[in-house]
Amino acid sequence: MLWGTNVDDTILAFTVGNDYIIDKELLPFDIAASKAHAAMLAKIGVLTGEELEKLTAELDVILTNKDFEIKLEDEDCHTAIENHLTEKLGDLGKKIHTARSRNDQVLVALRLYEKDTLQNLQKLIQKFMVTTETLAKQHENKPFPGYTHMQKAMPTTVDTWLGSFIAAMQDNVLLVESTLTLIDQNPLGTAAGFGVPVFEIDREFTTEQLGFTKTQENPIYAQMSRGKFEAQILSVFSQVMADLNKLSTDLITFSMQEFGYVTLPKEFCTGSSIMPQKQNPDVLELVRAKYSVVLGEEFKVKNLIGNLLSGYNRDMQLVKEPLFTGMKTTFDCLQIMTLVLEKITINDCTNAMTKELYATEEAYKLVKNGKPFRDAYKEVGEKYS
Repeated sequence: MLWGTNVDDTILAFTVGNDYIIDKELLPFDIAASKAHAAMLAKIGVLTGEELEKLTAELDVILTNKDFEIKLEDEDCHTAIENHLTEKLGDLGKKIHTARSRNDQVLVALRLYEKDTLQNLQKLIQKFMVTTETLAKQHENKPFPGYTHMQKAMPTTVDTWLGSFIAAMQDNVLLVESTLTLIDQNPLGTAAGFGVPVFEIDREFTTEQLGFTKTQENPIYAQMSRGKFEAQILSVFSQVMADLNKLSTDLITFSMQEFGYVTLPKEFCTGSSIMPQKQNPDVLELVRAKYSVVLGEEFKVKNLIGNLLSGYNRDMQLVKEPLFTGMKTTFDCLQIMTLVLEKITINDCTNAMTKELYATEEAYKLVKNGKPFRDAYKEVGEKYS
């Protein structure tokens, strides 16, 4: 451990938690940040050119080693990397941590990971929208009953119904883009939240090396942004899940025998252990439920960062796992719903277009012929009472 070894094994296990397991996700991003940091140290004369080459080469070894192990006693990927470098390079490995703390080390690795994940989310949303638009065009202008209060309301079309989810995802793309702008700030060099004494580090250099558009200047705020940024990211993911939740609910309802508007592929449905006729939309029910999972992870993070003194607190360690869970859950659900829309059958809904759907249209025709709206409303309403 970087900070010493005099700690009870039970306490160590408790404080480490699952970090040594879930940090596999961060490993390539921490290596990228370590390379940039080492290059900066060489630039300001802390490392020689030869030392930089050796460190960079050994970091590449870790990156290409699929069996690289992060042990519980390492605590996290950051310590595991430094321990490996020290084991392989001796005193040179011990130099890599000059002018940084694990605080800004985890921050920058998370920030790089989050940028990459949000960009991948954009791609999945685009694929979902293309799939939905293809399906909508296949059923352009086909009549479809619209509902309010779960009762028939007014006529619409299949492509308008499906188009509502495309429009929702377009808004989600804007949310992703604004969040990317927010988090695109380099925290490396803020160390433990109070900057780096003695050395004149070049933070703009690492900002450029790592592809950030901005350097996060205030070192205390860099620590305060941990959790705050993650909560915003999860808010975006929960917005995506809210739309998938609604689409799932629609498809579950409209695939019921009582409706019959859509038919799910048999290979997407599960059965019953007792009722041989059942074809259950379990996949849609789970997508619907997982909105609550992602929303729960968002509020978990928001609760974790409340009531803390400014600067770093160990509570922030627990932000990582809900972030990873919320991201993975949303990715899985987006991919599943895209697959569902590729395979689903939308049936002819002509028989569902019953007379009451046209009641508003009927009333407006009376208004157009000179009758006051409220009188027309009453007259038509009495026909359906």
